[in-house]
Amino acid sequence: MAGYPDNPVLVRLTRGPEVESQHRGAWCLVDTHGNVVDGAGEWAAPVYARSAVKSIQALPLLETGAAAKYGYGDDEVALALASHDAEAQHTTRVAALLARMGLTAADLQCGPQPPGDADARQALKDAGAKPSGLHNNCSGKHAGFLALALHLGVPKERYLDPHCEAQLLVRDAMLDMSGVEAEDLSVAVDGCSAPTFRLPLTGLATAFARVANPARLPAARRAACERMLGAVASHPELIAGKRKRICTDLVRVSNGRLFPKIGGEAVYGLGVRGKDLALALKIDDGNNRALHALLVALLERFELATPDELARLEPWREQTLKNWAGLPIGHTEVVL
Repeated sequence: MAGYPDNPVLVRLTRGPEVESQHRGAWCLVDTHGNVVDGAGEWAAPVYARSAVKSIQALPLLETGAAAKYGYGDDEVALALASHDAEAQHTTRVAALLARMGLTAADLQCGPQPPGDADARQALKDAGAKPSGLHNNCSGKHAGFLALALHLGVPKERYLDPHCEAQLLVRDAMLDMSGVEAEDLSVAVDGCSAPTFRLPLTGLATAFARVANPARLPAARRAACERMLGAVASHPELIAGKRKRICTDLVRVSNGRLFPKIGGEAVYGLGVRGKDLALALKIDDGNNRALHALLVALLERFELATPDELARLEPWREQTLKNWAGLPIGHTEVVL
């Protein structure tokens, strides 16, 4: 096992005048050629990208014709990229998509997960029901994997097998879009049982820059990226949720100019349409409170968001910390 990099402190939280907690990590700003424009920490050290790469994982779904075969609408394309809260708008769409393939929730191998949305959790409780694979935040991605597998003739039971044709196409897309060499891309099992990739932050950022700015890509891949960009811009609530989800808010405030995706353990990728740039971030201890504050600060530093957009994203900074009585007791400081 390689030692974890000795990354710098990127975010501090104070109580009164003193630092109480701090978060280390790394980030980089990269263009579509893979050139690092700026960054901090060991951005060349590999990290597990987790759900941040769902847009890359969805490319074969679109490029092979699987999405067309099963009549994917833009809303369902957005769900293929989602880490959703299992609101009704998410689960009913995934269930309908599975039904068109002749499948049910029992065919999802992501595992049951309590909904992230409080109303959805209460609805399940009131109905005396338990969560199913539909409620897993990755159910849209898994439905996409199943569509790809069935289209390619892969048995549905093997749709997550890293060596099946479907997942090999996903891996090829990851290599091509990230610019990472095959020997530098490793695979493990994600929380939803799908293969998850470990690669440098520079590769993650390069992939996001290319998805968000696909003009130089081959025609079929460019069309797939443009389809995903349009789907996310049109359906920001489907990629995350209606209540305090930073991915949804970033898309909403920017009218889709920002193309974001969070991953487990505080990893993030964000492409900027029309700028030929993307950010990739990782907070070492996996804490999203630091991730959110750092991300908004970087958007401001590099003028990737307008003043009006930044004002609407202000709650994600949590600059002034308050206790349960509403009293200010400290602040969040991003170290850039």
